[in-house]
Amino acid sequence: MLDIPCVIFAGGKSSRMGEDKALLPFAGFNTLTEYQYTRLSKIFSSVYISCKDKSIFSFDANFIEDDKSSSVFAPTLGFITIFNALDAKKIFAISVDTPFIAQKEIQNIVLADNSLYDAVIAKTDEGIQPLCGIYTKNLKPKFLQMLNENSHRLGHLLKKSKTTYVYFPDTKPFLNMNHPQDYKDALQILTHY
Repeated sequence: MLDIPCVIFAGGKSSRMGEDKALLPFAGFNTLTEYQYTRLSKIFSSVYISCKDKSIFSFDANFIEDDKSSSVFAPTLGFITIFNALDAKKIFAISVDTPFIAQKEIQNIVLADNSLYDAVIAKTDEGIQPLCGIYTKNLKPKFLQMLNENSHRLGHLLKKSKTTYVYFPDTKPFLNMNHPQDYKDALQILTHY
């Protein structure tokens, strides 16, 4: 079991999907979120779910809710809330919509981590995967600044920080479900998984 806290980011708007992807049924579970929570709990000793409203979920978990008064649907707010809620120097962040990132990929990222870096992030030929990697609490002031400036691009933050990237030649584990077709593709992959 990995000691670093894992946080599943499940508070997005899902505008491209047309419905809340965190609530889509997946792999025999009522929701993709419950599936992710269950499988990641076998890899990490502590797993949390970053969300807007925990009442939309019908299972027990460690939820960290964003500030209800904020209208921001971005990971920046989630990171600030998480670093305020957890007594942890670093977290492993993963998006709810990447169900095929396995222990092998996660361990490669954890092995690349050291105290020189503010972030250790997965990278494929398709680009960086900002919601698959380690973020340290050192970044909290930058997240606060981003929130104040209404700037929410994690790629910009990573470029301006001490970030190292772990390259993965295989892009398949990093399939994320942004559109209805991505969800259909993921369900198809499950049948061969």
